[in-house]
Amino acid sequence: MVGGWLPVAVIAFFSLFLVSTSRCLAAEKPNIVLLFADDAGYGDFGFHNSRHFRTPHLDALAKSGVRLTQFYVTGATCGPSRAGMLSGRYQQRFGYEEINVPGIMSEHSKLLGDEMGLRTELPTMGNYLQQQGYRTAVFGKWHMGVADRYHPLKRGFDEFYGFRGGARSFYAYDNRDSTARENWIERGFEGYQEHQGYLTNAIADEACDFIQRSKEAPFFAYVSFNAVHTPMQADPQDKAAFPDLQGERRTAAQMMLSMDRACGQIIDKLNELKLADKTIVVFTNDNGGPMDKNGSSNYPFAGVKGTQLEGGLRVPGVVAWPGKLTPGTIYQQPLSTLDLIPTFVAAAGGDPATIENLDGVNMLPYLQGDSEVRPHPTLHWKMETRSAIREGDWKLIRYPDRPAELFDLSKDPSEQNDLAAANPEVVKELFRKQFAWELELQRPLFMLRRAEEGWSARRADQFRQPPAEDY
Repeated sequence: MVGGWLPVAVIAFFSLFLVSTSRCLAAEKPNIVLLFADDAGYGDFGFHNSRHFRTPHLDALAKSGVRLTQFYVTGATCGPSRAGMLSGRYQQRFGYEEINVPGIMSEHSKLLGDEMGLRTELPTMGNYLQQQGYRTAVFGKWHMGVADRYHPLKRGFDEFYGFRGGARSFYAYDNRDSTARENWIERGFEGYQEHQGYLTNAIADEACDFIQRSKEAPFFAYVSFNAVHTPMQADPQDKAAFPDLQGERRTAAQMMLSMDRACGQIIDKLNELKLADKTIVVFTNDNGGPMDKNGSSNYPFAGVKGTQLEGGLRVPGVVAWPGKLTPGTIYQQPLSTLDLIPTFVAAAGGDPATIENLDGVNMLPYLQGDSEVRPHPTLHWKMETRSAIREGDWKLIRYPDRPAELFDLSKDPSEQNDLAAANPEVVKELFRKQFAWELELQRPLFMLRRAEEGWSARRADQFRQPPAEDY
């Protein structure tokens, strides 16, 4: 009798052991929530000492983790920036250099139409985390191609709620035929149904529902708000807020307040489910604020979205991981959205060194104080003939229609004192290194053809002075 039961008991024991071990391994992998703003100004956050905008939930997140004071995107506009972040590679390496919003920027883009998107042979952040055993989801703005083959569910994500394009109304469309399909709210694949209420709130509700349903296993939620991108539309409940501000500046503050509240709702859900202590939460933004389009402020930096001044490229960055990162600390060396994939993979127990062609680094040794070397000795940016390179604290900006400019960011982060004439050898060396990097790149696939030559240079001139602190 004993002999008959023994094999069954042994099998049952090992089955329970394997299930228990599997659960333990899953429990060791942190959940990951990436909160991502759209066109927000660097200076428009409480944790960046904004005098007018209120972001209490994000301020609390910054106090609970590490604030990155020199955090960069890979491009100064939405689409290229997101392509770099989601692939972990400089987007210029695979030709996603110029185009931003399909269909509205140029005749060339109108001809290409649905052909524009993040190349399908490239793994995404979602793919890498699926390989680590994560359930993955996107909420909000996708902007990586509107054709079906570019759809998030075909690019490493298990769930999608949002819209495929780059901008849309924050209110539901009464008549979907009045706008392009890429702007329609979609659940899953082609499950089109407009949201109820204000879109920022709907995105938060859907993210919280996903977290609730996924709490038993590691999950990755990419929460891609379209706030505070145009159109400038505030949540009705915030219409009376910020009476001391005027026009678009006031509306931007109201939209930011709504987005901050949505971030707080998601963080509250993690706390409610007792998941906060085993969840990495990152907050950042896709590029600098456009200022003249949405009333944002990039104080204390010069430049705006679309320029390679600091105001176009440097964005807020917060990383919180209870028990792993010291609360209330500041990391002051340059880091990049390129670093998110290797950081997430490493946190999940994988080895980012085994992934070919990544341009980023695992941030954890730097944020945990285990490495004091500079994570990125050199960073590069490029859009057609315009480019920038940062090596150490030197930054060179190359224009198509004027001499290059050189700045020492350690002494002049607002880029007001051009040192090119006084340092010709530094200029020469940075040109050489930038050209060497450009030889590694693929020719741009989707090139803009603006009617005005020198558009970016003139835009840089327009916003050469940093905005006033109390703007």
